Amino acid sequence: MRAAIVSDINGNRHAFEAVLDAVEAAGADELWCLGDLVGYGAEPDACVALARRDAVVCLAGNHDLAVRGDIPLDEFSRGAELAARWTREVIAPESLAYLARLEPLRLDEAVGLYHASPRDPVWEYVLSPLQAELCLDVIEPHRIALIGHSHIALSFSRGAGEPATGETRADGTELDLAAGEWLLNPGSVGQPRDGDPRAAWLMLDTDAWTATYRRTEYDVAGAGAAIRAARLPDSLAGRLLHGQ
Repeated sequence: MRAAIVSDINGNRHAFEAVLDAVEAAGADELWCLGDLVGYGAEPDACVALARRDAVVCLAGNHDLAVRGDIPLDEFSRGAELAARWTREVIAPESLAYLARLEPLRLDEAVGLYHASPRDPVWEYVLSPLQAELCLDVIEPHRIALIGHSHIALSFSRGAGEPATGETRADGTELDLAAGEWLLNPGSVGQPRDGDPRAAWLMLDTDAWTATYRRTEYDVAGAGAAIRAARLPDSLAGRLLHGQ
C-alpha cells in the first residue's frame, strides 16, 4: 500500500491543493495527515474541507488543538498566537467539529503516527540524534514512526546495536526501510522551514518498505496575498518565499 504523508498544512490552501494534485498523479492509495490543518495561513476552512474529503487518516496538531481550545494561546509565539486567535474567530462550526474529533497520535496502522514525537505527540521537535534515540526507545510495537511538527523534511534511523543518525532529506530521496528503526518527517506542506519554499510531502510504500521525499511547486504569492488580505502578520506571508 502506498500512502502519501502530509503534515503542517497550516491553513495554506494553495499549497495543499497543489500537493493533492501531485499525490493523485503519483498514484497514492491513501492520504495520511499528521496534523496542523490550521495555523499561520488564511484559509483554514478550505484546508479542513480538503482533509475531510481526501484524508483517510488525520491527526490533530498543536495549532488544531489551540484553535479548538485545548491549549492556552500564551504557549505560542506572537505570530502563531495572533493567527490562532484569528482562526478561532473565522472558522466554520463544521470545520471546528472535525478538528474536535482528531487526536495527536494513532497507533493502529502499520507504522506509528504522531504529530510531534512518540514521547510528546503535541510539542516535541525531534531535531537531533539524541532526541531520536529517546523516541526510538518508545515506538514499540512499531519499528517505524511518522512525525511532523518541525516543518523540516528529515529522517533518523538506528540499526541493531548502533546509535541513531539522521539528516535532512531533499526532493527525490528514496530510503530503504526494510531494516532498522526509523523516524520519518515529511516536512511541511504549508510552511516549510528547511530553505526550500516548495510544499513537502512523503510517499510511503508499506509493501516494499520504501519512503520517497517529494517537493511540489505551488502559488506562494497567492498564499501570501491571502494572509495579507486577512490582516495577519506580514511576516507569515514573507517567510513562505524563503522556506523559513
